[in-house]
Amino acid sequence: MSKRVLILHGWGGSSYPHWQAHLAADLIKENYVVSFPHLPNMDFPNLDEWKAFIKKEVEHFQPNIVVCHSLGNIAWFHIVDELDILLDKLMLVAPVRKNCDLKELTTFFPYREPKNLKSKEVIMAISDNDPYMNFEEAMALQQELNVGMKIMENAGHINAQSGFGKLDCALDWIKREEECELQE
Repeated sequence: MSKRVLILHGWGGSSYPHWQAHLAADLIKENYVVSFPHLPNMDFPNLDEWKAFIKKEVEHFQPNIVVCHSLGNIAWFHIVDELDILLDKLMLVAPVRKNCDLKELTTFFPYREPKNLKSKEVIMAISDNDPYMNFEEAMALQQELNVGMKIMENAGHINAQSGFGKLDCALDWIKREEECELQE
């Protein structure tokens, strides 16, 4: 049975050439079932709208794997306790600091980290120079979540503006699970 991957973008979306758009296409080529929805009002997001949308999408799509970027992580943190789900994998890429003060995003902040991310395996990928979460904040979040972490050097916010049209390590991490399952 094909794995089902839900990809949640951040503020403003993650259309081509963003790495999430490449990931969606690459996963489809590898016979994964992918949902990569445009969240409502992505340029002026509202937490309640995003939560309602994501909750319906999770209930309908029933993903095995979720990949979040930026504000998508924060939406996941807010909604995960309300979901009846156990993922195989959860990838958190470039989360945003707890006290982000961008006026367009006020409904999302501050946030509390969830105690249970509802996934068998979790990886958080951060950059050592992300303008939305400094290295110390990322290390503190990683410890609070008790998850594995990949640190990328000089990767900015790990988006197209930072030069990430493709992020092969994301595809490799997702596929590694599939390969391990096939070997059992």
